Amino acid sequence: MEENILEIKHLSKSFGKHEVLKDIDFSVKKGDVISIIGASGSGKSTLLRCVNLLETPNSGEILYHGDNVLDRKVKAASYRAKVGMVFQSFNLFNNMTVLDNCMVGQIKVLKKSKDEARAESLKFLEKVGMAPYINARPRQLSGGQKQRVAIARAMAMNPEVLLFDEPTSALDPEMVGEVLNVMRSLATTGMTMLVVTHEMEFARDVSSRVVYMSKGVICEQGSPEEIFGTPKKQETREFLARFRNN
Repeated sequence: MEENILEIKHLSKSFGKHEVLKDIDFSVKKGDVISIIGASGSGKSTLLRCVNLLETPNSGEILYHGDNVLDRKVKAASYRAKVGMVFQSFNLFNNMTVLDNCMVGQIKVLKKSKDEARAESLKFLEKVGMAPYINARPRQLSGGQKQRVAIARAMAMNPEVLLFDEPTSALDPEMVGEVLNVMRSLATTGMTMLVVTHEMEFARDVSSRVVYMSKGVICEQGSPEEIFGTPKKQETREFLARFRNN
């Protein structure tokens, strides 16, 4: 049986008295494309931020190849190089060119030479269609272009898992497609992906598994056929009905 890359066990997170995540359990195997869906405020983004150590859970474990990354001995930067994240707001450095944005993490975290980092960056910028823009600054790019640079930057770190936190939610509707196309092509390469998304078509067509969250718990999870075709829970059915009616 294939080993889990990530295992989330009994994960809980509160902000003050507000419990955002309650006893979350799920695992991620190599090649999985897992879409996390649910209404705004259901805890999806907080879950991803916990997995990436941007938030510290109140209890539970996050195991990466069996080691608990919440252990203080684990260096967050080297773990994040293996479990990379693409944010809804791009998080590019505005004072750097596209190429430098992609190189900086490789040089600082992976200790690559400038030549190595440049070659790797160009390879992935080519893949996402952004090679012509290597000397541009983020302010000169559209939202869709910025997000494609952010994906190239994450890929250039050679991660084992990529986390996407609503990667299209800050984009104009006409730019959503270009980013989803990049993500679709990534999925076909066998990249392991954990995607928080409101794009139901993507979740249905590209995922190997869909996780539906509501009020801080995993309400239901299964294959896209199960979740979109024959959801077991009334809550899931009601949530999906809203999208079918749009």
